[in-house]
Amino acid sequence: MTFERDAKTLELPWPFTGREDELELVRRSVAGGRHGIVVTGPAGRGKTRLVTEAVRGTDCARVAGTPETRGLPFAAFAHLVPETASLHRAVQLLSGVRLLVVDDAHLLDDASAALVHQLAVHGRTRLLVVATDGARAPGAISRLWTGELLPRLALEPLPREETAQLLAAGVGGLEALTVNRLYRMCRGDLRLLRELVDAVREQGLLNQVPDSAEWEWRGPVPVTATVRERTAHLFDRTGPGERETLDRLAFGEPLPVDAGTLDLDALERLEADGLVHVDEQGTARLAHPLHAPVLRAAAGRLKTLRLARTPAHCAVALETETAALARAIGETDVRAVSAPVGEWLLDEGTGVPARHAAVRARFARLRGELREAAAWAREGLRAAADDPACRLELALAAAQSGQPDLAALPAGPGVDRSPEPSTGSDDDGPAVVPAGSTAPESVESRGCRSGDSRLADPLQPPAPVMDSGPLQPPAAVVDSSTPQLTATPTGSSGAADSREVAGGSVATWWAAARGDLDAALGTVGEEPYDAVRLGAPERAVGRLTGVFAEHAEALAHDDGPALDRAARALEERGFLLFAAEAYAQAVRSHRDPSAARTSRTRAVALARRCQGARTPALAGLVLGELTARQRQIVTLAAAGLSNRQIAEKLTLSIRTVGNHLYSAYARLGASDRDALPCLVELPEAQPA
Repeated sequence: MTFERDAKTLELPWPFTGREDELELVRRSVAGGRHGIVVTGPAGRGKTRLVTEAVRGTDCARVAGTPETRGLPFAAFAHLVPETASLHRAVQLLSGVRLLVVDDAHLLDDASAALVHQLAVHGRTRLLVVATDGARAPGAISRLWTGELLPRLALEPLPREETAQLLAAGVGGLEALTVNRLYRMCRGDLRLLRELVDAVREQGLLNQVPDSAEWEWRGPVPVTATVRERTAHLFDRTGPGERETLDRLAFGEPLPVDAGTLDLDALERLEADGLVHVDEQGTARLAHPLHAPVLRAAAGRLKTLRLARTPAHCAVALETETAALARAIGETDVRAVSAPVGEWLLDEGTGVPARHAAVRARFARLRGELREAAAWAREGLRAAADDPACRLELALAAAQSGQPDLAALPAGPGVDRSPEPSTGSDDDGPAVVPAGSTAPESVESRGCRSGDSRLADPLQPPAPVMDSGPLQPPAAVVDSSTPQLTATPTGSSGAADSREVAGGSVATWWAAARGDLDAALGTVGEEPYDAVRLGAPERAVGRLTGVFAEHAEALAHDDGPALDRAARALEERGFLLFAAEAYAQAVRSHRDPSAARTSRTRAVALARRCQGARTPALAGLVLGELTARQRQIVTLAAAGLSNRQIAEKLTLSIRTVGNHLYSAYARLGASDRDALPCLVELPEAQPA
C-alpha cells in the first residue's frame, strides 16, 4: 500500500486503523441517492484522514478554509470559479461536480460558506464537509446540520483498543502501560499522539523491556510544539492565585479541597472554566492529564523544590488506592477505578511497590486486560523480584494469553502455593461454599461445550508450537508438580483477602493453553469458577454465589438466554473476558440461529477488548461446528503438531487422528492442514 506524505512533517502517515463503522457510514453517505455528510470533532481527532480514506480512489474536487483568507470572497474556491463570479454563477459552475470535499469548513469566508450551503440546498453535488468543534463557524455552515440539510457525524475519540492497534501499526512493540499512558494523555487527539510518540523516540525516552521485544516509556513528557499549542491557555491565567493553584495541582494532584493548601476562589474560577475537576469526595485534579507534566516542565528550579513530591510523600495516598482496588475485587465489581498516584509513580519511573503492582495486575486481569496485567506484574517484580503475588499474576496472564514470553522472569523462588483463606462475600460475590471435590470427568464423555484448544489470539493467528515440546509454563514461574497455585498480595487485608473468583490455577490454565483440557479440568480444585470457564459447570455446583452461580447454572442447563443474561451481568461489573466466554458458550446453547449470531457478535466484540486472550470457551467461536474431539485435534494441528504427535498426546491411533482431521476439513471448508491456522483465527465482529 502506498501513502501520501504528511504535508506538515514530510513523513509517511501511519496506516489508517480502526474507525470501520465511521468509514462505512461516510462512504454510504456519498453513494447513489445520498447528498453527503458533515463530519465534526475536536482538532486532531482524525476527521480529515477519515474523509480522505473514504474518498480514496474516487473522482472529487477539494477545497479548504484557512484563517488568512477568511476576508476574501470565494477564496477557498479560487481554483474552481472565476474571480469575478457571483454566487449564482458559482452554483451553476459547481453543479456539475459529483463530489466536493470541504475541509476546515469553519474557516471558510462568508461567500464560500454561502456557496457550500446553496450546493447542499440544490442537492446536485454530494458534499463531504469537515468542521472543528469549538471553533466559530459561519452560520451557513452550521445550518447544514442544524437545518437538517445534511446528516452530521460527531467523531468520538478513538477507543483504547483501536488506539493500541494504531500504535502497533505505526510504531509497533509498545508495552501495554505505555499505550495506556499515551491514550490517557492524548484523549483521542491523534495529531498529538503522533507527535508525542515521535518526540519520545527522538529523545531516546523509550527503553526495551527486559527479556521482551516490547518498549516502554517512563519519565518526562516531551514539550513539543503541539503540546505547547494544546496547553497555551494554562499560561494565560493571570487571575489572583490561579497560576499558584494550577502549579500546586500539577505537582501534588489529587489534592483535597478542604486541606487549606488551595485558594478556593481561584479553584472555583478554574473549575468553572473547565481546567480543574473536583470529584464527589472533594478531591481536585487538573482536567486534562497533559496539563500537569507541562506545568511541571515550565516551573523554575526553586518552585520545583518547593512543590515537588517524592514517592515517600505518596505512601498514604497509594495505600488508599491499593485498598480501593482490593475492595473492588472483593466486592466483585471491577469497573474502572481511578488510581492516579500509582500511575504517576509508574510514569515518573520512580518504581511501584510490589504490593500495589500485584493488586493492579489482578484488577487488570479480572477485567480481561491481560497484557496490562502482565506489565503491572513485571513492574512489581522490579521492586521485589521474588514477590509471589506478582509472579502468580504474571503466570496467569501469560497462561490465559497462550504466550509464554509474557511470563519471562528473573531467576527467583517459585510462586507461593498456599491456598487463599476464604472469608466469604456478599450475595453478589464469588464466595465459595465448602463442598467435597468431585472426581474428574472426561471431557469427551460430557461433550464439552466450550471447545478444547490452545485458542487463536483474537487479534493474531495462533503462535506455532516449537519442536522442543508442547506449551509449558516457565520453570521460574510454576513448579508443574504442584497443581494448585494461588496467592494474595503481601500484606493485603479485608476485602483483599476474600477469595478471588478467577484466581485460578496456573497449572490449570497452562494445560488449557496447550490444548489439554482433560488435564486442565483434572487440576481444578479450589477455584470452582475455573471449571465453569472450562465448560464443566457441574464441578462448581453449590460452590459459587451471585452472577457466577447464575453463569454456572445457565451453562449446566444449556440455557442460551440465561447465559446471555449472565454475560450481560458480568459485563456490567467489568468482567469483560468472563462475559465474552459466557456469550461464546451461549452460541452453542441457543436454539434460535438469530440469537446465536447475536451472542457470537457480542462475544467476538468483547474478546477483542481482552488484549489477546486465548481460552477454551473462546475457541468455540471459531470451531463451534466441530465435535469436542475434533476441536481438540484441529487446534493442535493448527499449532503445528503432526498426526503422530497428536496421537501420542491424546492416546489415540494415528488413523483416528487422520479421520477426525478429514471430517473437520469438510466442515471447515479447508483443503489441508496448512489452512488451519487461518481458519482458527478469531473473525471480525459483525453486526448481528
